[in-house]
Amino acid sequence: MAPLIHSWVTPNHLTTLRLGVGLAAAAAFAPGSYGWSNLAALLLVLSNFLDHTDGELARMSGKTSRIGHLYDLASDAAVTILLFIAIGVGLAGKPGVDLIFPPAALGVVAGTAIALIFFLRMRIEELHGKTATRQASLGGFETEDVLYLFPLATLSNALAPMLLGASICAPVFAIWVVIDYQRALRRDRRMAAGVAG
Repeated sequence: MAPLIHSWVTPNHLTTLRLGVGLAAAAAFAPGSYGWSNLAALLLVLSNFLDHTDGELARMSGKTSRIGHLYDLASDAAVTILLFIAIGVGLAGKPGVDLIFPPAALGVVAGTAIALIFFLRMRIEELHGKTATRQASLGGFETEDVLYLFPLATLSNALAPMLLGASICAPVFAIWVVIDYQRALRRDRRMAAGVAG
């Protein structure tokens, strides 16, 4: 990032690049073929890598902004939501995919749960700051780093089980975030009552 600090490149340029690569990844999942899915997975890894660059450049160059942060969050949400919907659409058109529910519906379930997670985490951050929304991590890996496993899923033709897992795990995690959000609201009300009292 150091070479970009004094250049014309802004953090929002990097966010836009990440968004474009992420949307290309989602589009590449939609055909559902082995080749397109593997290209999509590689684009997704590149998109996830780029996702870390905008914030890093913003911090290093002193160009942090509320608008840039919201743009980054909206880009993250759009890419992740569309990614799962596109995987579902791609699997729906693929012969031999045997799931209990239509793959496109599973993609919508996972994508909707993820949208709720992004929205509520943004609201918690507005109430209690960025540290209140820190993701769980293990050995330096954050929850969202599971997306780096997509190349393994596409190479082994395991997108259907991965989508099924996401359609179960994302709603469960969304419920957890709803509970966290309710706690944040109660904490905010207690703090407001303490100030007023």
